[in-house]
Amino acid sequence: MSSSASGGKRTYREVADTLRDRIRRGEIKAGEPMPTQATLAKDFCVERGTIRQALRILHTEGLLTEATRGAPAKVAATSPVTAAGDPEGARPQPTVSALGPRLARAFEAEEVRIDTLSLTSESLLPAMAEPLRLIHENRLKPTSITARILLPARNIELAFPKGVEPSEATLVHQRWLQQRNAQGQVLRSSLRSLYRSHGIDVHVTFRALPFTPPLKLYVLNDTEALFAYYQVAKRPEVIEETNLEMYDTLGPESVLFTFNAEKGPRDAAFVEQSAKWFDALWNTITSDLTLS
Repeated sequence: MSSSASGGKRTYREVADTLRDRIRRGEIKAGEPMPTQATLAKDFCVERGTIRQALRILHTEGLLTEATRGAPAKVAATSPVTAAGDPEGARPQPTVSALGPRLARAFEAEEVRIDTLSLTSESLLPAMAEPLRLIHENRLKPTSITARILLPARNIELAFPKGVEPSEATLVHQRWLQQRNAQGQVLRSSLRSLYRSHGIDVHVTFRALPFTPPLKLYVLNDTEALFAYYQVAKRPEVIEETNLEMYDTLGPESVLFTFNAEKGPRDAAFVEQSAKWFDALWNTITSDLTLS
């Protein structure tokens, strides 16, 4: 557990992803305290500052309670999501917390259609774990899955992520491109494997946007649309042992707003217009995208 998939020390995002999975699998149950920061730092072989940032993400997502002096945070109880979407008046949740259950519900359809627009597949990839698990447990049995994914083109000048200093632009861009490609390849492979294991007809297609998307959008089965604004901030980062500052956004923490066509004419109109906007981009100004 001491290193990431790329061979270096784990980032706070990777630590947060692992802890989130442990909570969802029930390894750390609701009401139980998290291990101390010192214990987690030793477990992941990282600095305590990395642990603090990871725990801050989980707290923002509503998975942890506030830590008190001398006592670690506890795993919070989660609010159920109704079949029609959020309970009336419920506060929108961060993307990683909210997207998984909605994807699982979308995969209850016989013919699944998922359209997404984002900077990378950073949020979609972990959220897809829930419906994939249910398929492998034979609790969901779609006959076909069509996924269309819009991501920024490799050679455009991104508004973010972007190095504060112009001299750092290439380093930041290359790191983003590696993440875009690696996450997309894993997502595509995970979905395509369902043909071999379950005989599901799977089509996964990527196309390239000529601009930096200011928000992320998910359209599920043309019946539900979910979007979140990217919140840009300046923060420090270490890339290839280089300390730098960059303008970036933590996509999984972006608050997800949901619209369900069954909830009334206002939501239905938003879903319809979101689907039309996505189709218009897909069929006009986007281009073929190769994940390499």
